[in-house]
Amino acid sequence: MSVELPPAWVGRIGALPAEGGPSGEQWLAALPRVLAEVLQQWGLSVTGQPWTGHTAIALPVERDGIPLVVKVGWPHRDAAAEHLALRHWAGRGAVSLVAADPSRGALLLERLDPDRSLADVDDVDAACVLAGELMARLHVPAPPTIPVLADWVAGQLRGLQASATVPRRIVARTCDLAGDLTADTSPRKLLHGDLHFGNVFAGTRERWLAIDPKPLAGHPGFELNALLRNRVEQLRAHGSFRYAVRRRLDIVADAAGIDPTEARLWTLVHTGIQIGWQAAAGQRDQQSLQIALFKALQD
Repeated sequence: MSVELPPAWVGRIGALPAEGGPSGEQWLAALPRVLAEVLQQWGLSVTGQPWTGHTAIALPVERDGIPLVVKVGWPHRDAAAEHLALRHWAGRGAVSLVAADPSRGALLLERLDPDRSLADVDDVDAACVLAGELMARLHVPAPPTIPVLADWVAGQLRGLQASATVPRRIVARTCDLAGDLTADTSPRKLLHGDLHFGNVFAGTRERWLAIDPKPLAGHPGFELNALLRNRVEQLRAHGSFRYAVRRRLDIVADAAGIDPTEARLWTLVHTGIQIGWQAAAGQRDQQSLQIALFKALQD
């Protein structure tokens, strides 16, 4: 079986260091074999060329006349619990999981429409409402198998504190606020972890369904940063960036049933962590965006 992969995607994946598993280069070398094995294991026929995500490929397939998708991803920490979250949601607000082979990083999923996402909804406010309503469905009590948000945040803060390029006032505010928020003992909700406009696809079983979770167990307010770092042009087009950011946050929080103040504070923490990531990656444009978001969310 011959699978055509975009050269730029291959180059980016090939440069990834190992995160407790194969490096990107090693994973790419094994990918044709893994694909052949899962196709045989699940009795699938390929019906087209794959599309690529950030660290995975999705291959359209068919079994007994039913259109499905095989997703195979590079093994990394953030995606390790994806199959557990999808199984727990059981298709309620998220793509349905048909089968999983975690040892191979392979998932068999219902077929959605990759050419129609919330990024294509012209009215960004309407897209925000739809995303918030989807969050409300996904934020069910988290099972014990999902990584805990407070633990994840603690690990991220260590990297942020070690950064020499993030302004100290941002580091201090993020760490202080995270300490207060993670002390909360409220029941943990199952978070998608990366619910942005491009991670909600059109379906046939339901109008819109979430894909590609990076699940965590914690407070729902942590989810909202992803919807602020997408469709940024609409935020910048407004006369007041601060107003536009806060308005989008409020629209999503209201639709999701999240307290707006808690959403804003958790989003500040998430944004501070994002600033650290972009600084470490040398992505100055993205770092500047996150710093602008941080300032807009401050009191």
